[in-house]
Amino acid sequence: MRVLKNLFEQNKKWAKKVKESEPDFFLKLSKQQNPEYLWIGCSDSRVPANQIVDMLPGQIFVHRNIANVVVHTDLNCLSVIQYAVEVLKVKHIIVCGHYGCGGIQAAMENKDHGLIDNWLRHIKDVYRYHQTKIDALQSEIDKINLLCELNVLEQVTNICHTSIVQSAWKAGQQLAVHGLIYSIEDGILKDLKVCITKLDEISQTHRIQ
Repeated sequence: MRVLKNLFEQNKKWAKKVKESEPDFFLKLSKQQNPEYLWIGCSDSRVPANQIVDMLPGQIFVHRNIANVVVHTDLNCLSVIQYAVEVLKVKHIIVCGHYGCGGIQAAMENKDHGLIDNWLRHIKDVYRYHQTKIDALQSEIDKINLLCELNVLEQVTNICHTSIVQSAWKAGQQLAVHGLIYSIEDGILKDLKVCITKLDEISQTHRIQ
């Protein structure tokens, strides 16, 4: 308790500041959760979803893990997606990676990182798919950053291949899946120019009829 004293003090200051600017903010927030966005991002402490896009609590639903990975065996992530799509009825799912991602860098190394190596296998697969293109770059930083971008695109695809998202599209639900990447060095988001909104935009192989 003594170790966390500063957190409680900061929390009180924050709550007081919010109530001073909008007295009924917490009352309204407690009565509903109606975000339009699901944000799937990296666990990196320097990439806080709400602050990056300047949104208040209640405006964005968030799931984070190492290197913003979405795989079909991760029931935690799939449960978040299902709740966001089927219950909250979000209109946008955003996968947001970031340049200089430690998880991406670790996946490119032939080192023993312990338990996390099992998670990084998913990123190693992305590297394998694009290895010729990545290895053609001279700078290690450029290689890592390209894989950061390619990893986001791969996770966007994985989301679109889920039965959750495809069922929503088949039911006529308005839902778009986007890929973005964030620069910690300047705080700017970059659009990776991928936005998938319907079944016709994914490969025939992965469509669920």
